[in-house]
Amino acid sequence: MTEKELRKLKRIEILELLLEQSRENERLKEQLAEMNKKLEDKEIAIKESGSIAEAALKLNGIFEAAQKAADQYLENLKNQTDQNNQGDIDG
Repeated sequence: MTEKELRKLKRIEILELLLEQSRENERLKEQLAEMNKKLEDKEIAIKESGSIAEAALKLNGIFEAAQKAADQYLENLKNQTDQNNQGDIDG
């Protein structure tokens, strides 16, 4: 609306425009608050997914160490069995 058109408006029309603008302003504030909440939720989800990824990496390291220990145990057990069998053959 141009300034000239605005000057031709009656007082009640101007008040109606102000009221309409006020309502629009309030609606936009609510929309902004809602969008900020969604953004905050997404940021939390991103941080949590980072934490989950870090935990998964740590667990992966634990599982690798456990697998190495199990492999070493089985190898030692096999070696002892082989030594016992060799002793039986020699003796």
